[in-house]
Order: sequence, then C-alpha cells, then structure tokens
Amino acid sequence: MLTEERHAFILRMLKQDGIVKSQDLMKRIGCSESTIRRDLGQLENEGKLKRIHGGANRTYQLDEELTASEKSFKNIQEKESIGKLAASLIEVNDVIFMDAGTTTLALTPYLKDKNITVVTNGIQHASALAEQQVQVYLIGGMIKHSTKAIIGSDSLNTLHNYRFNKAFLGMNGIDASFGCTTPDPEEAALKKMAHQQAAATFVLADHSKWDKVSFAKVFDMEEISIVTDYIESNMQHYKEETTILEVKQ
Repeated sequence: MLTEERHAFILRMLKQDGIVKSQDLMKRIGCSESTIRRDLGQLENEGKLKRIHGGANRTYQLDEELTASEKSFKNIQEKESIGKLAASLIEVNDVIFMDAGTTTLALTPYLKDKNITVVTNGIQHASALAEQQVQVYLIGGMIKHSTKAIIGSDSLNTLHNYRFNKAFLGMNGIDASFGCTTPDPEEAALKKMAHQQAAATFVLADHSKWDKVSFAKVFDMEEISIVTDYIESNMQHYKEETTILEVKQ
C-alpha cells in the first residue's frame, strides 16, 4: 500500500472510531511497526491527529458560534431543502417543538395551512408562524442576543410541562465519536430537554455541520434522526449510528 493510501486509511479509521491502535493498523494495512510509527508522526506534524501511547487520537477544533445574521447567509438553498423534507414528517394535529436556528427557521414556510401546534424558543420563528396563522407558543426566558434564542431556567421549567410528538432541533456539530454538540451549554440544556419531552427528535443539519465538534454535548447520535442535504461517500459509517434522511438531489 502506498504512503498516500495508508494515510487515507488511517484518517478514515480515525473519523469513524475516534482512535486507532498501532497494532490494529499493522494487521489491517499489513506493514511494520516502524512504518506505522512514521506515518503517525507525519500525520501529527500535519495537524491531522495526535499521537498517544500505542496509537493516535483524532484532533478537532471547537468551532466558534456565529450570530443569527451570519448564519442566515450560509447554505441557504440546502437549508430550504432540509426544511421542506422536515415539514413532510409532520402530521395533522401534531404538537411540535422547534428550536431557534436558521436551519429550523427554513422549516417555517412549509407549515402554513397545517393543522398543528408549535412551541418554540425562537423569536423569529414565532413571528413567522404567527403571520401564517399557525398556532404557536413562544416560551419565556432570557433572550440571547447573538442567536435571538430564548434560554435559561424559565424556558427549561416551561418545557418540562410540555409534551411533543416531534422536536426539530438545529445543531452546530455532528461527530461519530462526540455526538451532537452546540457552543452554548444553556442552549444545549434546552435542546436536551425538548428531546426528552418529544416522542421523536429530528436534527436538521446541512453538510457543513458533519465532522464538527462544539463545546457542549446535547445527546448521542443514536438517540435521534438527522435530516440533511448530503452525506459524502467517506461518511457512510454515520448511517450505522442513526437514521439519516437525505434530501433527494
């Protein structure tokens, strides 16, 4: 196996498992310990992994959170397609939770004339739904300036008393090892509460959120389903972890 092929194999295993062992790599690739040691050293120098005793870990960078206005200009068409597919999952008389975020906001145009009840912590979401004559409840709490999300203990207490057929949540990072994450622990707590109160939870995430890790974990991938626009061929292992609904290209 050529050097480039070995490196690609090592990185693919790291992406899937989060950690690789030198002995396992020697058996699977069919090369010597010195070759694996050299490969891991080179990949570490390139910032693609971190060597540990007997193998290597993935490296990752915690993404910074963008403001709502900054997010609104990213992957607009993809978010619209995801919103349309997510709307097809909603049935008559459903009570749903929709959290604040630009991807979940893309769901709102497709809820007009649906006989449903929506609970949200997104100010923009509540306004858009009210204009469409959708029955909507905006939970109380503190307004987070950057994302216009309502968060805090009051919002958690309110959600604790509600039950939902479905929850639709945005997410900043999806990773096979670290699960679903978001930068703000208070938003993570609210997302987790909504998930716990729902019969089914759907994470709406475009392709830019995959293989990303943020500060606060919300839940593991196997607990939810994911609506997305695209899964690359080298990411098929994600389908072993959770149900993935892909927009038809």
